[in-house]
Amino acid sequence: MSNHQSFPAHQTKPLLLLQLVALSGEFPANQVGRLSSPTYMENVVKDLKREGLLRTYYKDKLRGYRPTSKAKALLLATYPNRFAFFLTGNSETNRPKSEITRRRRLHRMAECLVTMQQAGVLIFRDEKPEVFYPEVNSHPVNLRIDTPAFYNSREIKEIGTELVKIRGARMVGVLLTRGNAFVIYNTGSAKCRWEYKSEMRTKALMKTILCQQRLAGQYAPNAVQGILMGEDMKMAYELLTTQEIGQRNYFVLDGNYDSFHYIPNNHDGEVMLKILCDGIRSAELRSILSENLSPHKDGSHIENDGFDHYGRPVLFAHTLDLPRIARFYQALQLQERSGTIICFDFQADMLKRYCKARTSFEIINLQKYEGRFHN
Repeated sequence: MSNHQSFPAHQTKPLLLLQLVALSGEFPANQVGRLSSPTYMENVVKDLKREGLLRTYYKDKLRGYRPTSKAKALLLATYPNRFAFFLTGNSETNRPKSEITRRRRLHRMAECLVTMQQAGVLIFRDEKPEVFYPEVNSHPVNLRIDTPAFYNSREIKEIGTELVKIRGARMVGVLLTRGNAFVIYNTGSAKCRWEYKSEMRTKALMKTILCQQRLAGQYAPNAVQGILMGEDMKMAYELLTTQEIGQRNYFVLDGNYDSFHYIPNNHDGEVMLKILCDGIRSAELRSILSENLSPHKDGSHIENDGFDHYGRPVLFAHTLDLPRIARFYQALQLQERSGTIICFDFQADMLKRYCKARTSFEIINLQKYEGRFHN
């Protein structure tokens, strides 16, 4: 952004950052470096501040960026359909509060938005189908998801009074792809304290709205899955090993969702999200991993994606479906069998720490995978 500009140019990193700040209400400072090289993004922040478009908000040892009144006015004038919903009225995105719990919620939303955007998911209102419109009769007959799109929890609340049923739920939004609807949670650096009944009602409501009503022609009854985002792979280990009954930590593993994937909020997680969003490339990867394996067996009494030539079960764990991984390892122990887990290199240390015995590993190099499938 030049010194003579008062507003960033179209399709530039300065504009992207400013838009993400506006969508989230307050953007965590430690997420800026994910959008490009950290050094470059430091200069972007300085330029936006110098132009009077961005300001730092620091309180309770939590640093974030908020849009200035000037930035809001320019965004509304330039992209009214994109930002009117977020930058008007008394919403948290337009008038964020100072309480640390509210600010952390905004930061978790921002982390999710970055991961989605970097994975090629649509996040802007003017680019997405109007799935969560208030009135059922107002939606177009040809409503369909052809490009992955993320709808945050506030957008979902447009449905109206039905959302009262899930008050207290921890979801930050819903990701819609061609084949699946993912209820999205972001636990950040601390484990969620689940409101169990609210989460179950959330799943039931999403199945009704998406699979039976608004996208019934596209989604099967079992299309709703779960995705839990977190700061790093340490959180995935804690989720797999912490099962204190009564502390609401069991929600992820107890089968509420047929699949509940864990994704770190970093570049590795962005690659994982691309796999979950792209059914064709996901199938291609599974086909490659299945080479030299005998077919998957439903009645084998153990989770599997096939068997090696010794008859040992093999599990594809590259999307970190935590309940499935837990069931696989527990079955190996109970049946006193050996098995193999196939995963990405950045997932291996955590999984090896969890699967202490009876498990061997085959590792996928993330860099080589990206070079083949995403470059």
